[in-house]
Amino acid sequence: MEHGRVIVVATPIGNLEDLSPRAARVMAEADVIAAEDTRRTRTLLDHIGARVPMVSHHEHNEKWRVPQLIARAQSGETIVVVSDAGLPGLADPGFRLVRAAIEAGVPVEAIPGPAAALQALVLSGLPMDRFVFEGFLPRRDYTRRQRVTELRQEARTMIFYISPHRAAEELEDLAAIFGPERPAALARELTKLHEEVWRGTLTELAGRALDGVRGEVTLVVSGALPPDPAEYSDERLREMVAAHMAHGLSRKEAAARVATDTGATKKRVYDASLPVESDDEDDTD
Repeated sequence: MEHGRVIVVATPIGNLEDLSPRAARVMAEADVIAAEDTRRTRTLLDHIGARVPMVSHHEHNEKWRVPQLIARAQSGETIVVVSDAGLPGLADPGFRLVRAAIEAGVPVEAIPGPAAALQALVLSGLPMDRFVFEGFLPRRDYTRRQRVTELRQEARTMIFYISPHRAAEELEDLAAIFGPERPAALARELTKLHEEVWRGTLTELAGRALDGVRGEVTLVVSGALPPDPAEYSDERLREMVAAHMAHGLSRKEAAARVATDTGATKKRVYDASLPVESDDEDDTD
């Protein structure tokens, strides 16, 4: 049986002129376009003057839509996959279809193009040599703070997608856990008429967000600097170990955790955590 193809196409994140000629040609030649939102993709097709059959393909119907699309590709059709904007699979539907195609032996191609995460990173002015994409933070307060805490010592520049109506509280959580002076940049409405980039500390960005944030938002946060052991006194190390032990860790486990967080040696932290003996403990009358 002759196989067709699955082609992942990156589409504009705002400015329709960012659609590459190759992407336009591939979309126009497709047998079917699997679109996250067929109405938005229709606007893009109108822009390039193409009429191509479409089916919806989003997080709520992936479970049964993906097998249908794979069957069509196996029958010889070319399936083009697009999201609302940017690169499918990057915080948008697409990953499951690509994986299913690979498992079924269907050829997969990708047409490069716009991605809000990389656009924001370039405009942020923060280090780009090593970075990590974290997508959207969890909605629930506890889960979100837990995730942010896990990232506190991440040394790479971090990229987040932020929900506009939760921007202020998410920035406040990041400032509280990462530190108020951590450099960051918030980019909104990238490539659109009202594109804007805020640069400053997390605290400064959180303050600006209190007045509201509109549009698509991408946040870039500087990675953590390597800890300086000299900044921590033995007394402070002892307090940090005690805090971890209060949550059920053994002294050895707590000392290892604090050593990682501070850069101090495990031996120094462990020794500092031991109970202080009183000078007159052995005195007798």
